[in-house]
Amino acid sequence: MIDILIRDYNEEDWPEVRRIHDLTRPIELEGSCDPRAFVPLAEDEQDFEEFKRCHKLVACVAGRVTGFVGVSEDEVGWLYVDPVDSGKGIGRQLLQEGVRQVKTIASVYVLKGNIPALRLYESEGFVTVTEFKSENNGYPCVVLKLSQI
Repeated sequence: MIDILIRDYNEEDWPEVRRIHDLTRPIELEGSCDPRAFVPLAEDEQDFEEFKRCHKLVACVAGRVTGFVGVSEDEVGWLYVDPVDSGKGIGRQLLQEGVRQVKTIASVYVLKGNIPALRLYESEGFVTVTEFKSENNGYPCVVLKLSQI
């Protein structure tokens, strides 16, 4: 097991967080949405505003930012891990810490085709409570809302 430090996000983390998001977002869209839906975080006004509003935590391994998560009152979101660090438990630890910070029952939204994320959430006690059609930058997709029970 690797030693993972989870701490509050600070502005100096922005370049690395942006890089991780922009590397991982196309992977997240695979099987869920047209890949043309990808827009870099810094260029996606709506997502960027949402990103700025949430409380963010970053995971660090050996002093390097390897992932991040965003938390609001009742939701855990923005869970991204650098693809080179995938499968090392970083996402799970970020999710667990995010859930601890939620004030009520935690919910997450995930693209229906994002099987790795669904497996992680389900392994942490989340169940699908609703499914709905949505769009991602103008491209249709199906989104699942999961909550812990």
